[in-house]
Order: sequence, then structure tokens, then C-alpha cells
Amino acid sequence: MIQRIAIVGTGLIGASVGLALKAGGFTGHIAGWDASATELAEALRAGAIDEALPSRDAVLNAKADVYVLATPVLPILDWMQALAPVLGEAQLVTDVGSTKLAICEQAARLYNLPGAATFLPGHPMAGKESGGAALAEATLFNGATWLFTPVSDEPHPYEAEWRARVAGFGAVVRDLDPEPHDEVCAWVSHLPQMLSTALAALLQDTFSSDADAMAAVQAIGGRGLRETTRLGSSPYSMWRDVAMTNTKPIAETLLALEQRLAHIRENLRTPELREEFATANQFRAKR
Repeated sequence: MIQRIAIVGTGLIGASVGLALKAGGFTGHIAGWDASATELAEALRAGAIDEALPSRDAVLNAKADVYVLATPVLPILDWMQALAPVLGEAQLVTDVGSTKLAICEQAARLYNLPGAATFLPGHPMAGKESGGAALAEATLFNGATWLFTPVSDEPHPYEAEWRARVAGFGAVVRDLDPEPHDEVCAWVSHLPQMLSTALAALLQDTFSSDADAMAAVQAIGGRGLRETTRLGSSPYSMWRDVAMTNTKPIAETLLALEQRLAHIRENLRTPELREEFATANQFRAKR
């Protein structure tokens, strides 16, 4: 049975994992670490963790049963490298990274070997446009899909319990291979983010020099504009790592969108525009 969990990264997702564990009845010890002392203190104050680990060395010596890497992708890869030599086969490491192929390739080299810890890559499809432990919620994962991309055919003894804990968060657990994961997420998560970012940046560049014009845009835009640009508030620090570790699939989806937008632009006064709306309506109707 899992008794000690270490959450590396106590921002929105990491702190929400801690709160969800507590809400789900986990009675063991949860330690946490974050590069930001402010985020770490907030996670401790909110009760997401029981102990604030003061340093990187403290994380490496935490002797947790399960380590949850809840940082952006590039720090996850760094922590995987640092933890591998100090952990043993009794321990399980998992993550919440938004891309999986690079993580799974590194896991295959460093983990799931004789005498080594097991790595179970994971990705909760949940979040908010703004981050931080202050926004963490025990219910953040309720109704969300939590993807796993296993790299080992031999499940760790803690894996079934961890999967059950995740299901207890209210998440829908699903397994997917890492390459299809990154391709699908490029379409359903990364492309919407880039689209929202581009639109918000375009509006900012176009209207920011005229305070009255910007006020009018924000006042008139209404709910549609707010929803379409909501993701534009997301932090670059996370999406930089997504773009760097899933470059090709994201670039392909952006090119496909550029071509579709060009098609609409060229057919603003033809029946083709009606067909485009009809196709879009079919997608929404299936939800």
C-alpha cells in the first residue's frame, strides 16, 4: 500500500493532485517541492501537502513510495535523470506532462529495468488558463480524461493502486501509446492553445496603441471573444516545453489550420462558406 507520496511541482496540477488525494481518503504522507517558494508555501497552507521539502537534495532523499512529477515537460525530463540513480525497484514514478514521446523514450532508458524504479507516464487532460497553487482544486480532475502511456508490460505493485486513486479523483482513465498521444493532443489541446494565443496577440498588437479602441473591442467582443481568447492567458513557461517536445505534430496541425483559413478567406462570397459551416455544425452536434 502506498504510504508516502512526493509531489515535485506544487503549482495548479501538483497541488490539485494533493488535494484530490486527501479528498479521496488518502491518509499517508504527502511531501512537496517547488522551484517557487511562494507556490510551495501556498500548497502547504492549502493542505495539498503535509511537508514542504526545502531543496532538490531533500527530494532525492525523500524515500517516497510514489513520486509525481508535476512540472513542465523539460524539468520532468531533468527530474527523471536525477531520480533514476537514487530510486529502487520498490518505487514508482509518474508524471503529468503534456507530451509523452520524449518522456517515454527517456523512461525506457532509465527506468523499468532490473533493480530500477518503474516509470508510469501520465497526462491529466485538465487545467486552467492560469496556474498556481492558489487556484488548485480537489475537483479539478472530475470528469476529465487522465491518459497513461505505459512503457512496461510488467505493472509495478503500486500501479493498480495509483490508477485507482486517479479514478477516485473522478477522472476517466485511458491508456494510449505515446506517439498517438502526442498526435491527438496536438489536435485537441496544443492547436487550440496556439490559435487562442495567436488571436489574443493579434488583437493586442492591433488595438493596444489606442485605449478607446481596445476598450471598445473588449466591451463589444462579448462571451464569444472571451471564450476564444481565454487560453491566450496560459503561461509561456509550460507551452514552451510542449512546443519543443511536440514540434512536428503541432506544426502539421497549424499548417492544416492555415490551409483551412485560406479556404474560408477565398470563399467568403461563395456557397463553399455554407458547406464549411455545415461541416463545423456536424462536429459540434456529435458532442
